Amino acid sequence: MELSKILEIFSYTIPSIVTGLVAYFFFLNYTKIEERKTKLLILKEEQKGALPIKLQAYERMTLFLERINPIKLLLRVTSINNDKKAYTLSLIDTIDKEFEHNLAQQIYISEKCWNVIIASKNATIQLIKKTSEETSITNAQELRESILQKITKGNAPSNTALAFIKDEVRNFL
Repeated sequence: MELSKILEIFSYTIPSIVTGLVAYFFFLNYTKIEERKTKLLILKEEQKGALPIKLQAYERMTLFLERINPIKLLLRVTSINNDKKAYTLSLIDTIDKEFEHNLAQQIYISEKCWNVIIASKNATIQLIKKTSEETSITNAQELRESILQKITKGNAPSNTALAFIKDEVRNFL
């Protein structure tokens, strides 16, 4: 009789234990899935918050490139005393100050894009320096005219960087 009672107890407890284990593993798996969903939603929300900041950084760097475009730079920065060397230094100083003002934007911009922007800045400075070193140019007005002629014949370095920024923004939108 005792054996039949033990078998009877086992016949009730074993299915209960199996059902309990199945329910435990089911709910364990369910909670892991829900936790992953929650993390994914949080990540999406964080990315939504970062997108406006990234776009703002690209906008600021676009403005920087527009401001160092030699045509616009020469219109904005004028020579005080028509001295070629002083004007050259003034143009380069203006570019450097604009760049320093936007240094923090590199956090939000891809490394490749940042390198293109730096190359554009350096190419613009080199254009100004090389034009300034020409012996046929004697004053600031001639320097302005010569730089403008070179830009109208070719492409401004900042235009190449602007095209790169536009492509990059289109790719992540």
